[in-house]
Amino acid sequence: MIVGLTGGIGSGKSVAGDFFIELGIDVIDADHVSKNILDDNESAKKLFLENFGEKFIDKNNNVDRALLRDEIFKNEDKKEALESIIHPLVREEIFNFIENSNSVYKIIMVPLIYETNSQDFYDKIVVVDCKEENQIMRASERDNKTKNDIINIMKNQASSDERMSIADEVIKNDSSLDDLKKQVIKVHQKLLGINIDD
Repeated sequence: MIVGLTGGIGSGKSVAGDFFIELGIDVIDADHVSKNILDDNESAKKLFLENFGEKFIDKNNNVDRALLRDEIFKNEDKKEALESIIHPLVREEIFNFIENSNSVYKIIMVPLIYETNSQDFYDKIVVVDCKEENQIMRASERDNKTKNDIINIMKNQASSDERMSIADEVIKNDSSLDDLKKQVIKVHQKLLGINIDD
């Protein structure tokens, strides 16, 4: 069974993902794969250099993310060119993960399931949800960004109601880490088909 784990910025899906890992479930973070594929995958880097040039490579031979972000923000064609390099390779990594995973179900952590209309790929979708003020506070502290930066990112993501419309299970993350862990365990048991009392 393939489970999509999703939630808005600062919702706590990565921490929930870590709790699933503690329970013996294989988890892949599609965002992490996507961010690192240009540095980790030789064929991706080669394609990137052919399309973008050496000026986007820093002194450590890694992609200069800030420069690249500015470029694709200004230029829609460059954004599409970058996506055409990254997306097929991310898909390939995810399929490899699915093929090689031995856990009873496997989790693909993806921030934008609703936005990309890709819910049909998953057998179940788990949404991590929290109040907007908690999202803003957590994400701005974690990413060292202003509250306005986080609000702008949130505006480009699905709303809580939109994510809820595709959810099979919802994990509310407005309390403590201990409470989050208990909810992950409860969802884990449901995914295993264990009937539990609420």
